[in-house]
Amino acid sequence: MITATRRAALASFGLLLSAPAIHAQGWQASRPIRIIVTYPPGGVNDIVARIIADPLGRELGQPVVIENRAGAGGNIGTQAAAQAEADGHTILFGTTALFGVNPILYASSGVDAVRDFTSLGTIGEVANVLSVIPSRVQATTVRTLIDEAKRRPLIYGSVGNGSSSHLSATVFLRMAGIEATHVPYRGSSPLVAAMLAKDVDFAFDTTATSTAHIRAGSLLPLAVTTGGRASALPEVPTMQEAGLNGYELGIWFNLAVPKRTPAPILERLTEALERSRNAQTAERLRTAYVEPLAVPREANDGWVAASASRWQAIAREARIAID
Repeated sequence: MITATRRAALASFGLLLSAPAIHAQGWQASRPIRIIVTYPPGGVNDIVARIIADPLGRELGQPVVIENRAGAGGNIGTQAAAQAEADGHTILFGTTALFGVNPILYASSGVDAVRDFTSLGTIGEVANVLSVIPSRVQATTVRTLIDEAKRRPLIYGSVGNGSSSHLSATVFLRMAGIEATHVPYRGSSPLVAAMLAKDVDFAFDTTATSTAHIRAGSLLPLAVTTGGRASALPEVPTMQEAGLNGYELGIWFNLAVPKRTPAPILERLTEALERSRNAQTAERLRTAYVEPLAVPREANDGWVAASASRWQAIAREARIAID
């Protein structure tokens, strides 16, 4: 089921495309702008960041470069963005993991995305998809995977400790009443490589990085994590349809800057992001199996805070720990 909030956010993408722009005055970028992505190249975070970087650079009149700063569940890159000069030339590529999970998992890290950053706006949303390796497991449905996990030890992979991939799996295991050994990887590309190499039995990874392998027959999808079916894989049931009532976890991406950033810079960057959400960008996102998601400017802060709070509640309830 698509929630009313998400439906309004998706609808607003089209409104933002046609709305007249209000040009912010008083600040212009004076050198290349970097977007810090807290995962390695090749994963969905990197893909989405590069899609938005091109139109954002055109709007700001400066190149926008991607800087991959992976490690520590995203905290290395988040810390670097938090400590950067708040002059508009360093932007954090935010995720549900950074805003909604890491403040719980890394409470002593010294950085908290909700506390330390202001969101410029959302970009897109994807589902995680639960996939298995056909030659490693006999399961063809979520129920038969659960049954197999009760018969013998299974290994699952994730894109890293504390990631949405890890959280999706942890909630699944808890709701299904089963256990499995966790093997974290440093991003989607290493995880998919491990799956194709038959090093793990199952994993949750985004439709953006799994769909091509699913269509090629290398991975067998069992369910997606969102409340509604993913447009990239319409034939794949949701976790709720597969029998886990109440399971619903969507993954969103945004851009954010340190909260100490001056208002004129915030206004200019926010405007530039809004103007970057054009029809061409939306099509590029959909081609990468990412649904465009644009929360209106006036609702953005509240939307991010509410979503982060929900993810934090799930993380606490699931008792996720860094292992």
